[in-house]
Amino acid sequence: MSDVLNTSYRQILIVALPLIIGNFIQSLVLITDMAFLSHLGELEYDAVGNAGLIYITFFMIALGFGDAMQIVMARFIGNSQIKAVSQTFQSGILSMMALATLFFLILQFVIPNWLENYAHNPEIGRLQNEFLNVRSYSIFISLVAYALMAFLLAVGKTKIVFITSIVMSLVNILGDYALIFGEWGFPALGVEGAALASMLADISTVLILAIYFAKSTWIKDYQLFRKLHWEFKSAKQLFKVAWPLMLQGFIALGTWTFFFMWIEQKGSRDLEISQNIRVMYFLAFIPIFGFAATTKTYISQLLGAKNHTAIPIVQRRILLLVIATLLLFFHGGLLYPETLLSVVNPRTDVNAESARILQQVFPAILIFAFTSVFFNTISGSGNTKVTLLIETICVALYLSSAYVFIFVFEWSIDKVWYVEYIYFSSLALGSLIYLKFFDWKKTANVI
Repeated sequence: MSDVLNTSYRQILIVALPLIIGNFIQSLVLITDMAFLSHLGELEYDAVGNAGLIYITFFMIALGFGDAMQIVMARFIGNSQIKAVSQTFQSGILSMMALATLFFLILQFVIPNWLENYAHNPEIGRLQNEFLNVRSYSIFISLVAYALMAFLLAVGKTKIVFITSIVMSLVNILGDYALIFGEWGFPALGVEGAALASMLADISTVLILAIYFAKSTWIKDYQLFRKLHWEFKSAKQLFKVAWPLMLQGFIALGTWTFFFMWIEQKGSRDLEISQNIRVMYFLAFIPIFGFAATTKTYISQLLGAKNHTAIPIVQRRILLLVIATLLLFFHGGLLYPETLLSVVNPRTDVNAESARILQQVFPAILIFAFTSVFFNTISGSGNTKVTLLIETICVALYLSSAYVFIFVFEWSIDKVWYVEYIYFSSLALGSLIYLKFFDWKKTANVI
């Protein structure tokens, strides 16, 4: 039994393409969600945009733990430690359930009071709470799904991720249409309907993954569910890699959440313009996130197999592929941004200004695509404390700059978005300095 990957362009694409297409489908779901909500009204559009960021912030914390599962299991697969893979998986999925319980309690009992006190527009605060009250139940389902996906990413079997993305998108889009507007005999639930549709989509994902695992040989080969238990040693090893990634995920998305909360203080028009940009960002991130996951798997497996000479080859190949696919997926952000935005939001006056900002930040997105390969090389090596340090410094620069731009200089919204260059450039600089001047391959052996 061997799940170790080769480093050809073809194999890299075999691993990455299902993730990219899956991300594309999920981005279409986000675009469809926001398109539906834009027809409800400006307040609903803005409220669900901000509430969605809050939910995703908590999910990103768990995603950091899932990334650690992927990194550690890929390392064990690279050096053929099958028992260790099983122990890591079992301890990981049970730990995910503990995290889900904690996040659910926070989303249900802490966040609502905070939103009521902080939102500049009370109606936006109320709508955000309506959305999160329903959406928070999905956290249990989402985290089980990602624990299963972490194993699939570790072995490089990503086609099923593509399949689940298709089903999830169909369920979500049909659910949005039926539950937001009250079609096909269902009640019109508005923003609560959007949250419920997303939960139904998450359920479909878990069901498909459960069927796939049940029919595969992995459960037997890796003894994934045999005497399912939480083992202290494996959990400790996981958290050693995971806690910096978890904190990093919280900082990254939590920062963006604060950024949009600050923009809401400027006014609803600026917030709507920025929500347009946010939706387009997720379209741009399709190939970036797909190759980021691919990079972590390859780097971890190559280090586990002690094949250090192949690492720069993989980096160069992934770098070329991510830039090419970014231009393929997101060239419209530069060439015809208003056409893209019109799919999400019918308000042409808002879209015109959003389009100018999208063209303005396009080079910053290219910088992020370049950076993602090197930043995820560090993550894949297991040096997650370093990625946390780099992320923290970059976020500190980002937040302080954004605060000054918004509240001190009181810049217009187009100038405020120049803050993206500060974040992505500092992330690139920090990653390259570490890989160039530190012995990261040696310290990677801590797993």
